[in-house]
Amino acid sequence: MTPALTVPPELSARVPAEQRGPGRDRDSVRLLVSRGSEPAHHVFRELPGLLRAGDLLVVNTSPTLAAAVDGRIGHACVVVHFSTRGDDGRWAVELREPDGRGTTRPRAGGPAGTEVRLSRGVRLVLEEALGGPGGRLWWARVTAGAVPGLLREHGRPIRYSYTDRDQPLAAYQTVFALPSADGAGSAEMPSAARPFTARLVTELVSRGVQFAPVTLHTGVASAEAHEPPYPERFAVPAGSARLINAARAGAGRVVAVGTTAVRAVESAVGADGVVRARAGWTDLVVTPGRGVRVVDGLLTGLHEPEASHLLMLEAVAGRAAIDRGYEEALRGSYLWHEFGDLHLLLPAEAAHAGHRTRDGR
Repeated sequence: MTPALTVPPELSARVPAEQRGPGRDRDSVRLLVSRGSEPAHHVFRELPGLLRAGDLLVVNTSPTLAAAVDGRIGHACVVVHFSTRGDDGRWAVELREPDGRGTTRPRAGGPAGTEVRLSRGVRLVLEEALGGPGGRLWWARVTAGAVPGLLREHGRPIRYSYTDRDQPLAAYQTVFALPSADGAGSAEMPSAARPFTARLVTELVSRGVQFAPVTLHTGVASAEAHEPPYPERFAVPAGSARLINAARAGAGRVVAVGTTAVRAVESAVGADGVVRARAGWTDLVVTPGRGVRVVDGLLTGLHEPEASHLLMLEAVAGRAAIDRGYEEALRGSYLWHEFGDLHLLLPAEAAHAGHRTRDGR
């Protein structure tokens, strides 16, 4: 994105769309549509008319966790953000300081051995730095209690300073969210899917648009440092792999709903271009240099100019489309962040068939 472009604070979405006025629902947000580098303005509920029969939407089913829990280190108050559940039962966590306004500010992590007292007599012990500037994220072990129960009883959704107030966990769940047997989920909402309603999904299906569920449990992003994502758990089921391969073999477009869906499906494609069932951890960072092998289009929120996600958007649509789209979004006063407006990136119609031919798709 053009470095000169900055997002003014008044364009931060401070409350969910359905709280901005009577008669509004999640699908009331605005939708900027970029076909190639040509932007057009729509409302999200018009999405069924913008897609076509045979198109496939790849959606992330990860549930959002009530991942923020209050604690104490000695006499100091802290907020623990539970980010990612490890295979060994530990959790990657971020320690933050309350800022007195209901949100938090950065706090240095560590050192190893630091003990955080949580509710219900639960203790959290930091064991080793996961990485990142200043040891922001740490692998930690919880004693005397299970994390899923702790989050259900004492957690709340992670809230950032641009929002007006706390919201219930339901405000952060998407229509596609499914519970995980082990209590894993996303520390931050897979927000590109938030504007979907059951009514809208039904209309899309009736028009011949299909859905391929995948899972990627997203961790805590750094709003201050705009770090690239670290390894996250994902799964692409066999049924979804078949749907994706069938769409790519036909005339349909594979449109990822959110950058998490891109990361999952692009982690499951082989050197032969075939998507196969796969589950585990992915450290894939999609950049223009790496490119995309599966995704034709992307439905995504609006990201800060410094965010690493913009490299993925550029890989999908090209730099010119992203620059033009963001200029148009700023000109049109679109709203940013998880409760904000959406951007649908589609290939230019004339270029779409040629793109598949060149890539052998």
